[in-house]
Amino acid sequence: MQRVTGVGGIFFTARDPEALAQWYSTQLGVDPPPESYDVSSWWQEAGPTVLAPTGHDSEHFGGGGRSWALNFRVADLDAMVEQLRGNGVVVDVDPQVYPNGRFASLQDPEGNPLQLWQPAGADQRGPT
Repeated sequence: MQRVTGVGGIFFTARDPEALAQWYSTQLGVDPPPESYDVSSWWQEAGPTVLAPTGHDSEHFGGGGRSWALNFRVADLDAMVEQLRGNGVVVDVDPQVYPNGRFASLQDPEGNPLQLWQPAGADQRGPT
């Protein structure tokens, strides 16, 4: 059976796409889409990815009628949170440490829910 090799893009609407792309670049280091085919797109490090359909009433999306949320892997959650807070971004760190790692929640400037994840356990070790 053929399998996909990873996520090739995430596309969503925004009130101000250019400003939002710049925020993701400045705050999280996600390069904006290239302006030509001669420039490479943002490359992420290899690692675990979760694709999880959830119920319509899930609290995972922060309410407000949202139907999606992004989760970004980070190497050092505390350092990323400190960086974001230093830039005036409100970040809520989950005090619980889970078997699969630590998490923090925030929103982008348009209110889209984001989660930061520092993997642990099997997700930190790699595929089995």
